[in-house]
Amino acid sequence: MEAEKPSEATTSTTTSNKGLTGAGGRTGGQRKKAVQKSVKAGLQFPVSRVARYLKKGRYSKRTGFCAPIYLAAVLEYLAAEVLELAGNAARDNKKNRINPRHVQLGIRNDDELAKLLTGVTIASGGVLPNINPILLPKKGSASKTQIKTSDPKPTPK
Repeated sequence: MEAEKPSEATTSTTTSNKGLTGAGGRTGGQRKKAVQKSVKAGLQFPVSRVARYLKKGRYSKRTGFCAPIYLAAVLEYLAAEVLELAGNAARDNKKNRINPRHVQLGIRNDDELAKLLTGVTIASGGVLPNINPILLPKKGSASKTQIKTSDPKPTPK
């Protein structure tokens, strides 16, 4: 029985490393799982990527903490709005897939987005269907022409 006691003592000292501290006084315990900034903000757009582009673009010397979050939220809102309008245009045309024509129709039929994107050209988007009212036949003259053509011509005697 005396031989078993030293073996228990050696195993207990080697397995208990919880009391040791590393650099900076931090214990070697479990770390919290990292949470992305997009998840904290409740967004789908990447906040950290927007922050990186703001810094890399050198738009200013310093960038605030909330600036990339706000910008990512605005971009996500605009993307969702354009996609919703393009999806409605695709459904109106009985299509399941959004193509550039549907994006164009969605943007140009919305007043605020059309004003925002006035100088933007969408490749393969086409133009809005529009016929000048002057070129359309008048309702009154169309009925008179139908009456004249329906009268039988007098036969010469």
